[in-house]
Amino acid sequence: MEQVILSEAAGAATELAGELRKISVFEDLPDDDVHWLASQMTLITLEPGEIFLREGSPADRLFVILEGEFRGTRESDGSDPRVFIAKAGQVTGLLPFSRLGSFPLTTRAMVHSRVASLPKACFPEMLQRMPMLAQRLVGILADRIREVTRNEQQQEKMAALGKLSAGLAHELNNPASAARRAAENLSEAINALREANTRLDARELSTEQRLLLSKLEGEIVEHEAPVLDPLERSDREDEIAGWLEKRSVTHAGQVAASLIDAGFEYECLEQIAAHFPGDVIEDVLTRVSASLLVGRLAKEIEHSTARISDLVRAIKQYSHMDQMPEQEVDIHDGLETTLLILKHQLKQGVSVVREYDRTLPKVCAHPGELNQVWTNLIDNAVDAMKGKGELRIRTAREPRQVLVEIGDNGPGIPQEVQNRIFEPFFTTKGVGEGLGLGLDTVYRIIRNHRGDVTFKSCPGDTRFQVRLPIPGLNGGQA
Repeated sequence: MEQVILSEAAGAATELAGELRKISVFEDLPDDDVHWLASQMTLITLEPGEIFLREGSPADRLFVILEGEFRGTRESDGSDPRVFIAKAGQVTGLLPFSRLGSFPLTTRAMVHSRVASLPKACFPEMLQRMPMLAQRLVGILADRIREVTRNEQQQEKMAALGKLSAGLAHELNNPASAARRAAENLSEAINALREANTRLDARELSTEQRLLLSKLEGEIVEHEAPVLDPLERSDREDEIAGWLEKRSVTHAGQVAASLIDAGFEYECLEQIAAHFPGDVIEDVLTRVSASLLVGRLAKEIEHSTARISDLVRAIKQYSHMDQMPEQEVDIHDGLETTLLILKHQLKQGVSVVREYDRTLPKVCAHPGELNQVWTNLIDNAVDAMKGKGELRIRTAREPRQVLVEIGDNGPGIPQEVQNRIFEPFFTTKGVGEGLGLGLDTVYRIIRNHRGDVTFKSCPGDTRFQVRLPIPGLNGGQA
């Protein structure tokens, strides 16, 4: 990195003043002012890949990029993939009135670059000499704050979306995998049923025997198979397998396990033995067990696809696709949809206690935004409890508002930070776990709905209370 002290070379200062004139911020300033700026600046030349600023170094200079391009990244936090680009013509670094204490990024030159640097010590005189420039630099600072805030909010949204998507993918994968396995087994069961029917059709069975076979199948289908503990199941399998071996049924152990799964009782076997000859029993049992297996697999597929359908419907309700932005909303529908969407976070050890007032009137709101509020509050509660505890959700009516209270029995919010939790970018989470925009988002959304959000917290009892106006009452929307 090559530096030239321009104040020691009047010619160089004059040349730099000409370059500053080409940048819109300085183009119409008086010649004396531009010359003074150039005389106070240090010229820095960098080659491609050379580090210009290191993350954490003191923010004590303003920079004017005369030539080239720079790339800034936060190298101390590997979870932050964002890249910031600065190009020729930009004024950056420490700006007047900024509270920046240290540079947050490590910045490298991408191509051959030249930068003019003005030390912080020159700011007071610069502001006094050039009020017009001061206003412009304040505008640049405001634009930078907006851009950083927008980027941070986008990162928070993407992080939340990624977390939500991962959970939903897991929730959808389970029933989808179950349906696929059941469909594969169903094909085998249908083939077994078809073969058993073919063999039985070749037998000279009486009409009474065929009717009895159909009756047994119907009774067993209606009879719900009992849930057996491992020891009891093992004993019952041994009992049925022994019965089958005495009657020369091939693969007696495998058939016994299949019959137990189908809910067969020992009495059913005795009834079959009493009405069918010994050489037919194996085909009868194969048909009955295959028939029952087909029914059980069909129910499993129905249950799995219904679960998928419920999740898809919940996602649609959560985002309120194809619906008007603002409408009358049942608070409880949104809460239940959000709980379904976040089920993957809750099932590891969180019990949900609901205390709903189902007589609450609907509120006028943007449903998707309210769902975002419930998501942030529930997600924070689960995080506070480290995934294990009691999540309490209560709704109630107040004179002119509806109340939604979301609480947990986690460690509580430390007293010393309670007055800061709604501040943008303030977070008690570790690096990479959150940007501190969740509660700020909650606050802004509820205020935009003419409501209010407060909280109470002590160890073992934290409650966030959201109040929304009741339409038609004073303070509500008519």
